[in-house]
Amino acid sequence: MENEKLIVGLDIGTTKICAIVGRKNEYGKLEVLGMGKAVSDGVERGVVTNIDKTVHAIEKAVEEASDMAEVEIAEVIVGIAGQHIQSKIQSGSIMRQPTEDEITVEDVRRLSSEMENILVPPGNKIIHVMPQDYTVDYEGGIKDPVGMSGTRLEADFHIITAQTTAINNINRCVRRANLSSKQLILEPLASSLAVLSDEEKEAGVCLVDIGGGTTDVAIFYENIIRHTAVIPLGGNIITKDIKEGCMVMQNQAELLKTRFGKAIAEEANPNEIVSIPGLRNRPPKEISIRNLASIIQARMEEIIEIVQNEIMQSGYYKKLAGGIVITGGGSQLQFVAQLFEYMTGLDTRIGHPNEHLGKTVIEEVKSPMYATSVGLVLAGFKSLDDREELYNQRIANAGGTTTKAIKREFNAKDIFRNIGEKLKSIIHDDIGDDSNY
Repeated sequence: MENEKLIVGLDIGTTKICAIVGRKNEYGKLEVLGMGKAVSDGVERGVVTNIDKTVHAIEKAVEEASDMAEVEIAEVIVGIAGQHIQSKIQSGSIMRQPTEDEITVEDVRRLSSEMENILVPPGNKIIHVMPQDYTVDYEGGIKDPVGMSGTRLEADFHIITAQTTAINNINRCVRRANLSSKQLILEPLASSLAVLSDEEKEAGVCLVDIGGGTTDVAIFYENIIRHTAVIPLGGNIITKDIKEGCMVMQNQAELLKTRFGKAIAEEANPNEIVSIPGLRNRPPKEISIRNLASIIQARMEEIIEIVQNEIMQSGYYKKLAGGIVITGGGSQLQFVAQLFEYMTGLDTRIGHPNEHLGKTVIEEVKSPMYATSVGLVLAGFKSLDDREELYNQRIANAGGTTTKAIKREFNAKDIFRNIGEKLKSIIHDDIGDDSNY
């Protein structure tokens, strides 16, 4: 195992902190070697609010994963979410010399690098710069400009920013747990790697990751990320509604939601009653399953309305042939997919990370609850932008040189070859075939 590449994903969520150790098998599938989790008491809506509690939970989760996989963990890929996440579309351009023949991978990366230095609101930091469509000499709609001729290269970029304090607090927790953060990735982008197929991304699809503290949205079209959003509502707010509406304890409300909860009240039997233990010296409390479902449906409808608004604002509502894919712990509510279909008019399915997983003895990891954790590991093996992988492959095939450098190398070889041939010809003509030289 020493020579194999292992990746560790660390999902710092509102309800749980999960660490997963994985490797790629010979078929390109992800094999989960170890998994650890801990209750997350120091995170609210994706933001660290208590350093010590978060560090303790990280240490517990990583230790479990490390013991199960029988490896030492020192480096992790971390997910980030929260209401502070913002995204926008920003245009950028570079000018090339007229003497340069074709656009190279270096040109594309130079343009992306310049976008990483644009001004953002104070207290924010860019975490992702993802190109949309390119324009070469005012000819738009180009996905891959490498190899084309042109002097002006432009592109629209999907810029994602996060609060600097939130990033620093996450990094501080990771460091205090004696780990180093290899990469920081927006959680819905990680989840998309785990549950979406390439066909869905090409056709147009909206990923909705319903976590404990937030609901993350990511829209893909033509295999490119087009829109992202983080909604500050999730499964915990539903639990809170049940707690207040049914007048029960927090842990009882969570059990009611997970065991008996339904997202559509009409699907609940009006005569079905569940009895839960009362407080000290008080009789048991009876809860109507229909009333429980009504409380859940009201909050789910609010979340779906906000998701629908994000889809409409993105401008891709009529282009989502792949519909909606729901994942995360909240996707396990009964009839939640049907409620999404009814309210949005889009085909909806539940997203499991099964497609990208190989054989594993940890069956629990196939649950939508761990889509983000699995996606973080996959992100370590795969770029968020497929074009980046293509560019790296081109450079690798060329022996680590760029297209421009390759051309120069070939031109230089041709020149020296021609000079050598001319010298041979001159020497041959001067000394003749009978020479003793």
